[in-house]
Amino acid sequence: MTNREELVEGVLFAGRKLSTAAVLFHTALAARMGLSATEEKALDLLDRRGPMTAGDLARHTGLTPASVTALIGRLERKEAARRVAHPEDGRKVLIEFNREWAARVAPLFEDFVRSLRELCADYDDGQLATVARFMTDAAQRQEESTRRLG
Repeated sequence: MTNREELVEGVLFAGRKLSTAAVLFHTALAARMGLSATEEKALDLLDRRGPMTAGDLARHTGLTPASVTALIGRLERKEAARRVAHPEDGRKVLIEFNREWAARVAPLFEDFVRSLRELCADYDDGQLATVARFMTDAAQRQEESTRRLG
């Protein structure tokens, strides 16, 4: 195996380790917040992408419309999300992330985020830009692979 092949294999192995660590972290985090892992990641989508319709949430999660309807109901009961009128189309409803709820659970993230900021201090700006680009591109490829599985 060439050095390049070894490096690529190392990146792929590290990605597997990171994926496993992320799933386990988010499962534990969701449990601490009183959520399922699916609920926690749906909230992450709402936080990052902004309010969206139930149909949009179904497309982004790969869940069926009926499953999304049940998910939204659970998130509303837990006060983590809410339905609001669509500002441009009164016939539609948007699901939005509840920032007040987020503020109550934010301390659960603080240790991990602090640790990652400390890790970033070990890399120069160019290295951080490369890492960010790789992670963004890898996430896009994983999203595409997820769609192909569905």
